[in-house]
Amino acid sequence: MKRKEFLRSLGVGAAFALTFPCVQGCSKSDDVEGEIKEVPNNVDFTVDLNSTEAANLASEGGFILKNDVVIAKNLEGNFVAASQICSHQGYDQVRFQNIDGGIFYCDVHGSRFEQDGTPLNKVDANPAKALKVYMVEESDGILRIFE
Repeated sequence: MKRKEFLRSLGVGAAFALTFPCVQGCSKSDDVEGEIKEVPNNVDFTVDLNSTEAANLASEGGFILKNDVVIAKNLEGNFVAASQICSHQGYDQVRFQNIDGGIFYCDVHGSRFEQDGTPLNKVDANPAKALKVYMVEESDGILRIFE
């Protein structure tokens, strides 16, 4: 085998060896919990803050999931809401976490978002775009989440 042929065969093999695990790692696999979904549009619903459904919203840092939306009471005591569907690959695994002042976090690939939806770790390995956030309005114990 000539040197040029050897290098060419090594290049293709090396490229395949590096690319194949990457492609496999980013595809949907059985070990990833959750579903791939579309970001909810035309959102407009309410949550009764006195209901058992909203019990987790009584404390700062608590959150609930409803209609593919994460509704949280942030660490300042304000209500915030964002899409449960991650902008990185569409998994429905976004949750609210009590870290760094309170962030939205997707544990599938580690996407992290500010409460206004801005990605915190936008890098080539995790090219998440802004997370969709929704308006939240409280009146007489009823929380309205809408666009």
